[in-house]
Amino acid sequence: MYSRSSEPVRFERDCPAVLVPQGDEVELPAGSVGYITQGLGGSFTVFVDGNLFRIAGQDADAIGKEPTPPLVLPEGADDDAVEELVWHQLRTCFDPEIPINVVDLGLIYEAKVLPHPEQPGQRLVEVRMTLTAPGCGMGEVLVSDVSDKLKLIPTVVDTDVELVFEPPWTQHMMSEAARLEVGMF
Repeated sequence: MYSRSSEPVRFERDCPAVLVPQGDEVELPAGSVGYITQGLGGSFTVFVDGNLFRIAGQDADAIGKEPTPPLVLPEGADDDAVEELVWHQLRTCFDPEIPINVVDLGLIYEAKVLPHPEQPGQRLVEVRMTLTAPGCGMGEVLVSDVSDKLKLIPTVVDTDVELVFEPPWTQHMMSEAARLEVGMF
């Protein structure tokens, strides 16, 4: 949560936010004061009035930060190029309380790029993911973050993000870098 290293912030405009861990969409009014507790993957976790909120990268200007630039694909990009961007985007999804992305945490079991069945030239991305614990309150927030960030990819018009618990997550699913980060070696 808040620590001495958290950066103070004042909202310069009304800003949509997601209440953590409940996942409720709210609007923080201009003039709200708080602290940035995490700024990873282009989004920000802020502590305001005793609550944590997730601020999307495109709304970073509300807290005096640079908004996330739009994603681009080369003209005529194939599914492999889109899949590469899918994995890039997945690595920008962080649990607001853990400074490790969902890929390195081992939470993503599968990500597939498919042609959209009803919109020629457009794509659907299917993701199977899990949580570190079935009762984790961040489930819906993470699923929403994954879906929202994948929809920023040009030609991706829909996602199907499925939360699964088989196989159950274990610490061994984390990347070596993630285990080092949290001291699990």
